[in-house]
Amino acid sequence: MTLADILAPLSPERFFAEYYDQQPLHLPGAAEKFAAVLDWGGINRLLGMTHIWSERSLKLVLDSNSIPPAQYSQSAMSRDGATTLQPIAAKVQEWVARGASVVMNDVDSLTPGLAGVSAALEGAGLGKAQANVYISWQSHKAFHAHYDTHDVWAVQVEGEKTWNIWEGRAEWPVPHAIFRGQPQEFHEKAKGALRFKAHLKKGDLLYLPRGWYHDALAEAPNSVHIAYGVHAPMGVDFMGLLTERAFHDAEFRKPLPRQDGSAAAKYALTQRAALLGQRIGEWARDPKFLQAVENFLGNYRYERGGYDLLAARGAAPAAEAGGGDAFRVRPNVKTVRRGAEYGLRTEMGVLAINAHEVEAAAWIITQPSITEASLALAFPGANVAALIERLRTAEILLPA
Repeated sequence: MTLADILAPLSPERFFAEYYDQQPLHLPGAAEKFAAVLDWGGINRLLGMTHIWSERSLKLVLDSNSIPPAQYSQSAMSRDGATTLQPIAAKVQEWVARGASVVMNDVDSLTPGLAGVSAALEGAGLGKAQANVYISWQSHKAFHAHYDTHDVWAVQVEGEKTWNIWEGRAEWPVPHAIFRGQPQEFHEKAKGALRFKAHLKKGDLLYLPRGWYHDALAEAPNSVHIAYGVHAPMGVDFMGLLTERAFHDAEFRKPLPRQDGSAAAKYALTQRAALLGQRIGEWARDPKFLQAVENFLGNYRYERGGYDLLAARGAAPAAEAGGGDAFRVRPNVKTVRRGAEYGLRTEMGVLAINAHEVEAAAWIITQPSITEASLALAFPGANVAALIERLRTAEILLPA
């Protein structure tokens, strides 16, 4: 799956020009569009993995009120030896029968389908994509009008849900104390007038920029949507990189001028502040530092996949295990870059590769051998067949 697949029939170019970080988007889709991402069978299998759930990762909400985990869980020992509350199926279902919504947090790595959407969003350079599943029932609202501190990509996989999209937007909020603890009365005033209603059906997509006010209510007998929260790198991350750079400069390790109220002390502080500000300005224009920032942005994603234990032992996956044709990698292939263009260099020349293929291509050339299945497992969001065919045609991948 790619960003183009998620947005189809809207092109990514139009999305970035007209919607990204600018306005909400409701994109109707065919019912089967996200069929491989999650269905009722997959939901039940996930819930059945009892030991991965705790009072933090699985929550029940009834008519906008959180249900205390103790009312549907029991004390148990987690996989890492800590005491936690794990859900009891019978009690969860009792609450569901009364209309409680089920929220399954941090599911973006649990199945190939869930991971595929995350990888596609991250592969497009949008940021780190974390996913929660929301299961709700007709006429029971889980949450009041609110905004999120990240972009929301809501993928409707079962049933139907109507979203109220309001005119109000918080100004690029972040998960910080200055945006926490705002009372619901504040949100009800700040949300403004109703902008539009988005009635999502199975296969639909809803994109909400960070800070946009919204609420939702299941309209069909049931509704399941996956909310991918995409956390884009921000200016404060740039400041973090500047801070790391500052540790390598003695001027930033020196104590600041002691203040005793005198004019001389104030002048010394003014001079030091000017010097430090000048250094920061120089770094912000330094090509080497900007390259480090660019590398940070290019790798701003959660770590998923990447395992191939047989390849680590120098063995190709067995064909009978579903690996398909195996390929060995031509030796001495290197990744190269010139500006915004990427490539793979061999003794025969340079093969241009797209920016979203860089990570997968860099992984391929470190492996003694690969198959389409092993590459798909490591990079579930990549267009595996197309990438392998290009590398095979360029004789970077050779028959094993």
